[in-house]
Amino acid sequence: MKHWLKPSSPSGLILIVVLMFGFGFALVPLYDVFCEVTGLNGKTKGAYQGDINALAANSDRTITVQFVANRNDNLPWGFYPEQEEIKLTVGERKQIHFSVNNSYNRAVVAQAIPSVSPPQAADYLNKIECFCFQRQPLAAGEAKQFPLVFFVDPALPEEISKLTLSYTLFDISERDASGVD
Repeated sequence: MKHWLKPSSPSGLILIVVLMFGFGFALVPLYDVFCEVTGLNGKTKGAYQGDINALAANSDRTITVQFVANRNDNLPWGFYPEQEEIKLTVGERKQIHFSVNNSYNRAVVAQAIPSVSPPQAADYLNKIECFCFQRQPLAAGEAKQFPLVFFVDPALPEEISKLTLSYTLFDISERDASGVD
């Protein structure tokens, strides 16, 4: 083995540290690809791009959709769904709202990250309009209603009769000010 590849040599240790650091950065995109391929983690898709009218609810199958609102500990906002649970017909277009209130004494920019449970349902939940698509700036003390327009694809597997859509809000004010994504 060459001298610079020996783990006990300083250059070998530096190389190992650099490789481990690079692997750490590669984990995030690898994890995203893994979740997309396997359907794990309940990640939702972006805005629905198809023809909504073609999927009109022609079914008598109803499901329950629960809504959960969380916030990161560093974001002292009030954040909750106006309805915690609804029943709807698969294929039916529905609009609900989440209420937010910035209780900070300064303006804050937040971003909502969605998750669906069970994870297999994520591919069948289609959001037409969602506050999670954009950053959400709120002035000090400001309150807003965040809309969510969605439908559940009629192809949802029969064994799924209930799904939960959860949002977690994160304070991204510093990142937003720096222009870094």
